[in-house]
Amino acid sequence: MAKLPSLDIFTAHRPADPPLVVLTAYDVPSARLAARGGVDALLVGDSLGQVLLGYDSTLPVTLDDMRHHARAVTRAGTGLPVIVDLPYGTFHVEPRETVRAALRLVQEAGVQAVKLEGGRARAAHIAALLAAEIPVMGHLGLTPQSLNRFGGYKVQGRGANAAEELLAEAVFLAEAGCFAMVLECIPAELAARITAEVDIPTVGIGAGPGCAGQVLVYHDLLGLLDDFKPRFVKRYA
Repeated sequence: MAKLPSLDIFTAHRPADPPLVVLTAYDVPSARLAARGGVDALLVGDSLGQVLLGYDSTLPVTLDDMRHHARAVTRAGTGLPVIVDLPYGTFHVEPRETVRAALRLVQEAGVQAVKLEGGRARAAHIAALLAAEIPVMGHLGLTPQSLNRFGGYKVQGRGANAAEELLAEAVFLAEAGCFAMVLECIPAELAARITAEVDIPTVGIGAGPGCAGQVLVYHDLLGLLDDFKPRFVKRYA
């Protein structure tokens, strides 16, 4: 029997270990190319709404969209752990509905974990997912599904009060049982501080070099789209 993908690369990671490398994937070719490039894990991001489906944000992405692409990524047979974003609306409801959505992604798409945005406001949802034995990755900072509340894509955690609040949210996610967390678009100094104070790996995107690892969007990494060029992205092709 083939060895099943494992989240050990995250749970066994220590500060002295090499940085974690995570890349988004949305189909068989992107998953296999990422694996050949030596990444540690694949994220089926709701960014597919923008880079594949032509939406202006991640908000229109549905559970069926995520399931469809996650199934393709797991069928690639890379042996890497596959994490999938819970799309907008799936964790803005009762926790039991969140679990139902996540169960579909685990059972029907074969992913190893789900990612959801937010901190203490998601306490009940995280607890319910973990009770259902579904591993959870957190996501703090610029959480794209909060676009309307933030008023755009803006750096988060600037200023002493905002930084302390973000740190408190990160501590909560670690204590709540998340196996890792994404830190997106926050000051590098704050990301390094969070990384030092929590006992789970932080995976940065636009958060400086002080995180335990980095994640990038496949299309950004390869420069496949010309209409969106994040300043923090180094394009390799």
